[in-house]
Amino acid sequence: MTESSSEAVILAEEKIKQKPPPLYKILLLNDDFTPMEFVIEVLKLFFSMNQEQATRIMLRVHTEGVGVCGVYPSDIASTKVKQVIDFARKNEHPLRCVMEEN
Repeated sequence: MTESSSEAVILAEEKIKQKPPPLYKILLLNDDFTPMEFVIEVLKLFFSMNQEQATRIMLRVHTEGVGVCGVYPSDIASTKVKQVIDFARKNEHPLRCVMEEN
């Protein structure tokens, strides 16, 4: 006759705190050549703003030199910046768009 002994193994639940990914602000920078209407079009097209929101941001870019278009995770922000710059160049405007950590 054999005896079997069983050992209980207890696994402790480990709580891992994950930080949310860093967010980045997308900024439009003022220049003296890009028409205001084009900036409004960009804001509506790439940042899903309505006419009033886009006009408000465009005026901030015009008067203060910079305006925040939105805050996104890194990969989305970099894609949007590239899309805006490509669209501006395709339409022969020197509009500048950058991202910075929030």
